[in-house]
Amino acid sequence: QAKYLAQIILVGAQVVGRAFMRALRQELAASRAAADARGRSERPQSAAASRITGISLQEAQQILNVSNLNPEEIQKNYDHLFKVNDKAVGGSLYLQSKVVRAKERLDEELRIQAKAEKEKGQKGET
Repeated sequence: QAKYLAQIILVGAQVVGRAFMRALRQELAASRAAADARGRSERPQSAAASRITGISLQEAQQILNVSNLNPEEIQKNYDHLFKVNDKAVGGSLYLQSKVVRAKERLDEELRIQAKAEKEKGQKGET
């Protein structure tokens, strides 16, 4: 009987292992597809900034609770969230680092937009 019990356990573990691997492959494929779609929806420079900072423009806007790229609103929300997540007041270093990364990503997007507008203005003058 112990032999049969061991066989049942072994077969059960194999079935669970295969199901886990199949689910993992599906999740990786879905993640790649989402990343590709996100990359296609953004301008090339913006997509590159998302890859470099590790955070998308939409995620950064959600973290800092801004709907448009208004530098004053971004700075105000950043200051507030950075302060309330300070470890000295019982905040979370992880959340504070997410706030910093979001601010960096939005600042980079503002820089990209300013550069694009400047180039557009120069093309209009010639």
